[in-house]
Amino acid sequence: MKLIGVELRRIALPLVAPFRTSFGTQTERDILLLRAVSEDSEGWGECVAMSDPLYSSEYVDAAADVLRRFLVPALPADLSAVDVAPALARFKGHRMAKAALETAVLDAELRAAGRSFARELGAVHDRVPCGVSVGIAASVPALLDEVAGYLDEGYLRIKLKIEPGWDVEPVRAVRERFGDDVLLQVDANTAYTVADARHLARLDPFDLLLIEQPLDEEDVLGHAELARHLRTPICLDESIVSAQSAAAAISLGACSIVNVKPGRVGGYLEARRIHDTCRAHGVPVWCGGMLETGLGRAANVALAALPGFTLPGDTSASKRYYREDVTEPFVLADGHLAVPTGPGLGVEPRAERLAEVTTATEWLVR
Repeated sequence: MKLIGVELRRIALPLVAPFRTSFGTQTERDILLLRAVSEDSEGWGECVAMSDPLYSSEYVDAAADVLRRFLVPALPADLSAVDVAPALARFKGHRMAKAALETAVLDAELRAAGRSFARELGAVHDRVPCGVSVGIAASVPALLDEVAGYLDEGYLRIKLKIEPGWDVEPVRAVRERFGDDVLLQVDANTAYTVADARHLARLDPFDLLLIEQPLDEEDVLGHAELARHLRTPICLDESIVSAQSAAAAISLGACSIVNVKPGRVGGYLEARRIHDTCRAHGVPVWCGGMLETGLGRAANVALAALPGFTLPGDTSASKRYYREDVTEPFVLADGHLAVPTGPGLGVEPRAERLAEVTTATEWLVR
């Protein structure tokens, strides 16, 4: 397709409740959306970078800057989505910005061709099982009330955010209250060190699906060492930035499960390669989330419908995070979300809602 230009659009969406993890508390999402415009269609991409470089080195202002100064100008005028990554390869890092740009181009391309994300990526399911991520609560009773609400809504898996001082006791409380049949996992977001191995082993009796990213993202060997001391399977998140890094982590024994976040790895095409790599090694994957709007959620749900995604992902319903989304909301039904079937992402931003939450726009001409 012939790319005419790219619009950068900043929006601000308040969360329904503060979301606390080991690296901070979010009350609002400052989101960068991209709209790629071609001669025949337009497509949307969502940058999952946060306002501050806490989850990763990327943040929204930096993503907008690198897109403006380097990434968008580097794209050829005539291109396909598969050309985006090679065109941007000489620029180091900035995977979240690259992912948003590739997604916008892919969406525009698929809309013009009348093909869906799910079909393009190789989805085999028309709906996907959903889990929910539960932030660090003010107290154990407050946590139990929150978990009870999500189970009543029909979520099939609960993920508890943990950190030193908030780990064994909340997990024990959830198990005692809701029983062993609840699919339960924990996410540390790099909050521990190998020296905490004996403490983390205290989670083993609770029959968790996994412990996600307990150590620093660069400490792959540390994860391999930790895996020798825990019965609970280790899942890597921040450490996995490509299919190559996934293969290396698996070979080293650093993980037995992988969380695939398309923004973190540079886009949905690389996410599919990670899926293929893990599947070839017999390693299950699941789709992580970054509090996406309906635009990013649509693409994540399509990805989660691939055959190797055998665990419920963080593909929660829209109302988990937002009272009013920028698209028609994704609604949980029997613990699942339906995979969009329309061209491209299969969803459209609602113009009036988008206008209400927009804080800035910028047009970049090719």
